[in-house]
Amino acid sequence: MDSINKVTVTSNPNNEPVSIDGVTSDLKCIGLGTDAAVFYCYNAPNFAFKKYAKGKTIKVTKEAEVYKNLGVSPYFSTCYASYEDFLVVSFEEGLTLFDCLLQGIHIPQQVIFDVENAREYARNKGLNPRDLHLKNILLQNGRAKIIDVSEYLEAENDFRWEYLRKGYDLYYPLFNGRKVPIWLVELIRKIYLQKR
Repeated sequence: MDSINKVTVTSNPNNEPVSIDGVTSDLKCIGLGTDAAVFYCYNAPNFAFKKYAKGKTIKVTKEAEVYKNLGVSPYFSTCYASYEDFLVVSFEEGLTLFDCLLQGIHIPQQVIFDVENAREYARNKGLNPRDLHLKNILLQNGRAKIIDVSEYLEAENDFRWEYLRKGYDLYYPLFNGRKVPIWLVELIRKIYLQKR
């Protein structure tokens, strides 16, 4: 806990990933979002620590509530504890779908089915599964694992998953197994954000 308390997370404008400072030798940053960063601790290998930026810490309570509502599910990571500015969640092995595209790793259709089932599961728990994008879904032993549920209390649909699903169905067969340049993935992300 001492190590994570030494880390400073700062949000950036224009929906850009957060900046981090003060990472100690026993921590490794494994994910950057627009509100938080996620760390792996070598001294606690079964856990990940999601630390929110200053000014975004209200989301800790909301995300903890979402995890409580979700309960135990094979589709989502598990939250073990919440503190003022960070959550302790299960460390999940696997590559994000974003990394799979960049590395040319096959994304099986089962992943799509799993996300659809996860969305239905969350809705049945009274939640609104949204903010589902390439960096929030892991490929884990041929299946999907969703690692960010921070916006499931929001009211509106952002249609991110619908666009991804359509892209998978229409375009993924054209480059399945091929490495996709990062500039192309980032260009598509920016076009989506502008249209939104």
